[in-house]
Amino acid sequence: MKVTHVVFDCNDLDVVARFWGALLKLETTQRDDGWLDLEPLGKDGPVLSFQLVPEGKAVKNRVHLDLDVPDIAVAGERARALGATPASEPMGENPERPFQVWYDPEGNEFCFCTE
Repeated sequence: MKVTHVVFDCNDLDVVARFWGALLKLETTQRDDGWLDLEPLGKDGPVLSFQLVPEGKAVKNRVHLDLDVPDIAVAGERARALGATPASEPMGENPERPFQVWYDPEGNEFCFCTE
């Protein structure tokens, strides 16, 4: 068994895919009326995909991406410029390795974690 796709439900394929593509530096590889794929996450990683749905996000995600970055403040500035908003202040048990929760443009949570 292999994970082939990580799929985000969204109301606007262009906005959400543009955000994630720019944040992770991934190009669009396939698109149709209700679905969009970005390049795989790494050499053999799953494809990041977006599925158009009619309902909006209502509750906290049950699954989210953790993104390792050298500096969560720098990553946060870049994410904010792309349309993300912080969901928390930096936190964590080890002050040398903080993490911070963010929302993408449609409110999907993700975390910046220090490497």
